[in-house]
Amino acid sequence: MKEIYKALEDLVWLTQLGLSIMMPPLLCLGGCWWAVARWGWPEWLYIPAVVLGLGSGAQSFAAFSRRMIRRARKGTPGSRTGFNNHQ
Repeated sequence: MKEIYKALEDLVWLTQLGLSIMMPPLLCLGGCWWAVARWGWPEWLYIPAVVLGLGSGAQSFAAFSRRMIRRARKGTPGSRTGFNNHQ
């Protein structure tokens, strides 16, 4: 049963990573498309929207990877112990 729980947990983390990376570029492009269609803004604004969206997705990936590395190190035997946890 523990293996199934671990597999489902990994699936949830993978889904969250995919959403965290893909949603910022899609939202930036959608907002730019809406502004161009609604107010007639110039179409060259798609370029900064793509750059902003990819940068935000990269920042989300970096934060996610730092969190996962910290989580993986937490369970290692050589992890740092607190003052009251010495053996």
